[in-house]
Amino acid sequence: MPSRNREAVRVAVLADSDTRWKWGALTARRISPPGSPVTGFVLRGRATPTTRQLAEVGADVAAPREVTGAEFLRAVRQDAYDVVVLALVGGTVQAMLHGLAGTAPPRRPVVVTGYVGVVYEKLADGLLLRHGADVVLANSRHDARRFRAVYEGVGADASAVVEAALPFLGGARYAPAPDRDTVVFAAQPSVPAPRADRAYLLRRLVEHARLHPHREVLLKLRSRPGEHTTHVEEHPYQKLARGPLPPNLRLVHGHMGEVLDRTDLLVTVSSTAALEALHRGVPTAVLTDLGVREALGNHHFLGSGLLTSWDRLDGGHRPRPDARWLADQGVAADGSYATAFDAARARVLDLLAAPALPPIAPYYTPATAPGYLPGVLGRHRLDATEPPATSPVRRVLRDAARGVYRHGVQRVAPVIRRLGEL
Repeated sequence: MPSRNREAVRVAVLADSDTRWKWGALTARRISPPGSPVTGFVLRGRATPTTRQLAEVGADVAAPREVTGAEFLRAVRQDAYDVVVLALVGGTVQAMLHGLAGTAPPRRPVVVTGYVGVVYEKLADGLLLRHGADVVLANSRHDARRFRAVYEGVGADASAVVEAALPFLGGARYAPAPDRDTVVFAAQPSVPAPRADRAYLLRRLVEHARLHPHREVLLKLRSRPGEHTTHVEEHPYQKLARGPLPPNLRLVHGHMGEVLDRTDLLVTVSSTAALEALHRGVPTAVLTDLGVREALGNHHFLGSGLLTSWDRLDGGHRPRPDARWLADQGVAADGSYATAFDAARARVLDLLAAPALPPIAPYYTPATAPGYLPGVLGRHRLDATEPPATSPVRRVLRDAARGVYRHGVQRVAPVIRRLGEL
């Protein structure tokens, strides 16, 4: 079968939340040749982003179309995309890989996936659910080592792992201004999760503002009331901050890059915003007030030199990052970020130039995980919003799932191919 023209690469991005759309759209731009058309899709579900959230991405990509998983598979077959970027939670990536393995278009697309930020939990589980993609992007040298170790540790092919970087780093280098003194706390939807912990962090932010009345203090929020993010936010700071606030403390929304343009100290528990700030050279602090714990994700910053407490920050302390840690995390203050996606782009173009691509072969199959795979595909079924009694797509996917469990992916390809006929 003839290879594709390298200069006519059509890319489809499928995401399931605001953050993953941001990662997917920006990744698509960085791994494809300049001028390649990118079409966006978002899965219909709990975390479907709003128009405002989509507008904050900052990628030159038209607003995505809302679809079910089955509708996306049908679009891939009908529109013959060259590259598919799966910016999804691990279980949904696995479901889409099995679905793509059975759609059998004239020539299947190159499939790219990865993580949207700091990988501090579900490393093995998330990686094995992503196995089977042609390219699994690692956001740093540190992640690339860990990813390959996981795959090699279970005897899986690790060649898909490609070192890259977070696609949304960039922006102007930090330059202090004599008339500006701004501290920003980057909130996270689910870290920490308990109401008492979130109330504590808010109280310390309020106290910091009162201790420094001439300093502008901003609480950077992820979403507005009624909006959803990648992680469920059970106790929004907007609701916790109902009492009177110091006049120099404000709650703000918007693009993180624009907020960082006026930030003199970025404070967080473990947000990826820390890496964005560090990339620009913005002073950054990672809080230890609630402990250094895997559940908080701040253990990821061990060795960074950034771990500190509100008490120390109140007294004027400013952490100094460790240069070797920064380099290992893909924070390239030396300017090498400009080439961070060269290897990934070359891998994609090499795959596109190949006469044919091998069948998609996820690590999880009925032979390797007979007690796990059925549950994953069931929880992340591609027709989740279709009426159960009337949807032909549901019936096809049900038959395909049963075949996967009993016979493996390739044996059910004819069943799943019926999706293209619906």
